[in-house]
Amino acid sequence: MGWLIILVLAGLSALLLWRLGGLPRSAFEAVAATLLLGIAGYALQGRPTLPDSPRAARVDPGAVDEEAIAQRKGMGERFGSAQAWLIAADGAMRAGMSRSAVTFIKSGLRENPDNADLWVGLGNALVVHADGMMSPAAQYAFGKAAELSPDHPGPPFFTGLAYAQSGQIDQARAIWSALLARTPPDAPWRADLEARLAQIGAVAP
Repeated sequence: MGWLIILVLAGLSALLLWRLGGLPRSAFEAVAATLLLGIAGYALQGRPTLPDSPRAARVDPGAVDEEAIAQRKGMGERFGSAQAWLIAADGAMRAGMSRSAVTFIKSGLRENPDNADLWVGLGNALVVHADGMMSPAAQYAFGKAAELSPDHPGPPFFTGLAYAQSGQIDQARAIWSALLARTPPDAPWRADLEARLAQIGAVAP
């Protein structure tokens, strides 16, 4: 019965993304692959009959930051083929398949090479793949996004986040402070930005 529920939910998720999200065929195949990989991973490792065993939470620098994903969606385009590739990449990263996430976004960039959201997504995926460290490849991706869309808040926000996760707090503080200085008071991401600056010991202007 459990397997039937999982298969039905996976099928419904793919159908909704296709019908409501306007996924192109190539992106739909990527999303479907992510769902199937998740099911395969559960088949190999899932043990639903085990009793509960609570564990203390730990900080994983390579983990997916759900709040950051929500901010990226709020800062960027909500629809279109680029968003479809980002959704597929998010699913892959949640499943622990960061290499697949990078591959998905690179596929999206072949279709949309000038899309700043995809370059931001690539930088994020590369940081997760590097266990939370800012790599030269991630730096290039964030820089390309900033070059394509200088006024887009995403590139500096996520560049700062990558530096903060890498322990390079001074760089993160400088980038986020500059972003905050040009962020409108009513911007939906301002409160999160201020909170992250406070978290690393910066004083919001």
